[in-house]
Amino acid sequence: MSQSDYATLEQNAKTTVYKNAVLDDIKLQDALKSINPKFGDFCTRVAGEAWGLPLIDQKTKALITIAIDVVNQDQVGAGSPFAAHINMAMQQGATRAEIEELFLFMCVYAGFNKAAGCFGTLNDILN
Repeated sequence: MSQSDYATLEQNAKTTVYKNAVLDDIKLQDALKSINPKFGDFCTRVAGEAWGLPLIDQKTKALITIAIDVVNQDQVGAGSPFAAHINMAMQQGATRAEIEELFLFMCVYAGFNKAAGCFGTLNDILN
């Protein structure tokens, strides 16, 4: 997805809350399929089932996904799964302030160095 796609997602984030952040997001599915059609179908099917579990709301799941990205640090940057997860969280109603607070919280459990770079990447994604 391009930077303009991310800007559009951020604009629409206030009004686009999905019941299932994977199965209801056609742009996400198309982006996954553009990597590889079989990969996209597999991700949509498996992640869609996980995101469809009923007890944890979509916004919380999206914030958990970002926390996992902070810990893993293998795919953080514009155009990465991290960027898609930031936008997914915002589509589900998370605010920039909540994501920044999550990064601060993650300093304690993932390490300051892992969280530090995420602030810069967040700025790149949202500005």
